[in-house]
Amino acid sequence: MGIAQIIATVLAGAVTVVAVVLAVRAVLTITAVIRQGKPDPARFADKPTRTKTMLVETLGHTRMLKWSAIGAAHWLVMVSFMILFLLVVEAYFEVVDPEGGLPIVGHWVVYGFVTEWIGILGLAGILYLIFVRQRSIRQKRSRFTGSTMWQAYFVEAVILGVLACGFLIRGFKVANDTFEYPAWATPLSHGVGNLLPAAEDGPTWVALVKLFISMGWLITIALNPTMGVAWHRFLAFFNIFFKRAPEKPAGSGLGALRPMMSEGKPLDFEEADPEKDQFGVAQVEQFTWKGLLDFSTCTECGRCQSQCPAWNTAKPLSPKLLVLSLRDHAYAKAPYLLGGGGKDLTGEEKATEAQLAHMDVLALAEGNRPLIGTEDEQGVIDPDVLWSCTTCGACVEQCPVDIEHVDHIVDMRRYQVLIESSFPSEAGVMLRNLENKGNPWGAPQNTREDWTKGLDFEVPRVGETDDFEYLFWVGCAGAFEDRAKKTTRAVAKLLHEAGVNYAILGEGETCTGDPARRIGNEFVFQMLAQQNVETLQEANVKKIVATCPHCFNTLGNEYEQLGLKVEVVHHTQLLQHLVATGKLTPVQPIEGDVTYHDPCYLGRHNRVFDAPREVLGSAANLVEMPRNSERSFCCGAGGARMWMEEKIGKRINVERTEEALATGAKTIAVGCPFCYTMIGDGVTGKGEQENVEVVDVATVLLRSLKQEV
Repeated sequence: MGIAQIIATVLAGAVTVVAVVLAVRAVLTITAVIRQGKPDPARFADKPTRTKTMLVETLGHTRMLKWSAIGAAHWLVMVSFMILFLLVVEAYFEVVDPEGGLPIVGHWVVYGFVTEWIGILGLAGILYLIFVRQRSIRQKRSRFTGSTMWQAYFVEAVILGVLACGFLIRGFKVANDTFEYPAWATPLSHGVGNLLPAAEDGPTWVALVKLFISMGWLITIALNPTMGVAWHRFLAFFNIFFKRAPEKPAGSGLGALRPMMSEGKPLDFEEADPEKDQFGVAQVEQFTWKGLLDFSTCTECGRCQSQCPAWNTAKPLSPKLLVLSLRDHAYAKAPYLLGGGGKDLTGEEKATEAQLAHMDVLALAEGNRPLIGTEDEQGVIDPDVLWSCTTCGACVEQCPVDIEHVDHIVDMRRYQVLIESSFPSEAGVMLRNLENKGNPWGAPQNTREDWTKGLDFEVPRVGETDDFEYLFWVGCAGAFEDRAKKTTRAVAKLLHEAGVNYAILGEGETCTGDPARRIGNEFVFQMLAQQNVETLQEANVKKIVATCPHCFNTLGNEYEQLGLKVEVVHHTQLLQHLVATGKLTPVQPIEGDVTYHDPCYLGRHNRVFDAPREVLGSAANLVEMPRNSERSFCCGAGGARMWMEEKIGKRINVERTEEALATGAKTIAVGCPFCYTMIGDGVTGKGEQENVEVVDVATVLLRSLKQEV
């Protein structure tokens, strides 16, 4: 060992010790913050499924590959990080001996071949990702807006530096004639070696630089435990493993909302006490530990932001920035919490005066910030951010590390509604109507069957007949809203025409509670849901067909939380089956092209994409909007936004309507009464009502049967 190797070895050892000590401290900090969250025992169930899902999503990159080129490039970078870790280990041996290498496998040609090509492809991958980032940040509303850019640039530079050093080390070995791999297996290394002069200590010094870069990266992320762009490569495995619904490949926060929990158990409203039980989330430590893991794992990629309808229409909500705000707040507040501070459920301080006196002033100030509040109130999340969400699920769909944005937003809404009574004033009318009338429009219950008037056949009712296969769940919109009534009548005619054995509840039906639950009023939801569950169980219902995706989602996914298990289908699914089996046969194609708008709660939340398209394809020429299927753009009515004024930015329904009109289609088909209203209003607002018609999929099919609607 020469003098160069002695110096390099000492320096490599010193920087490694510093990096490891700081990294251990950072890991302890991160785990301590996450452990401040509330219990969530369900996350440990079904470990085999969780393990399989985690391996498929990480190694298969299934979520990332939805953006194919970027996903492929990221996969190459990920694999190069995992495999080329061996080359970092090898650098320690090269520091000691310029001719050295990894013991046992270091001289295998297959090892040299694999690491060479992973390095080449990883280099290509990171260069492409750098190009994508630079191109994207120049866009008007970049998905990287708000991301901590120096951290991203630092990580990209480290990856480039480590890969470059790897090829330089090999190049010097080639120049020194000490390289063990043939040119056919390691062409780039040999190419670099042909350009370098012979230098006996060259591999040692470059290996030292490589270790300084690698340990410098570790030191940097250790000093910045909120550096998600780096820490996600470790935390993502755990976050995906502990996702709420590991059996769902599309996103664990889609479909049913997480029940309202207190200390890891569903809240029982009959016995709940706001002074003893947690009603939603009022403090960051009231999120579950999985919520705090979510915030820590965010990689700041901005995919959620790029797909969010609120962000894309100049609203203050960005799912990414919301998560980052909660993350930064949690870590800034952590010393206060770990020092014994915090507020109990009545808002009283837990820490003693002596404990408070020894706390960091900044952490103490962070601890006193309201979770929801305006800038003047120093709130972590602005109310306009909280109430801009349509719960469309685009953020959850796109997140590559399975962050459950919608659950967290609704949890914060729950506290605001149930404890603070703080929510947009216009939504108060809707909630009162739900409590007093059983529907958000406040219509009299005895008018629920008015849509049946004028039909030339009798609509069967539960109670009058017990012999029915499907319960036709009409829904509040389908019973009371004029446009939605057209859909209800069309579906009834089609079911009658096809000979489907069905019945309706009529006045026995009430709102499923979807708007109450999404706005955060879990109490009203539970009241309505329990009433409906009892009604459905008494009627011995086994199958339900619903025209409203919000009813479809609530009945099929959320009533199971209350003990009801029934098969629920959307009317487009049943109609597709009836067409496929020949019970309904379209014979008259619709004039002009038809474009289809995917409702969020039918498509993204419940993966029903094909059925409505097959129905439309049998009756018309279907043209797609650029944003369709799982990337469909929200109409703006979900999350109880149907009953809240849209006062900031461009109206979401106008944005979607413009996209539909740009297809040149004469008919815009929908599969949801909320979408019907929003897109219909958008067409009217654009002055295109004489040229373009908005109708439900059922209406398109009915017209193709040469019947009048």
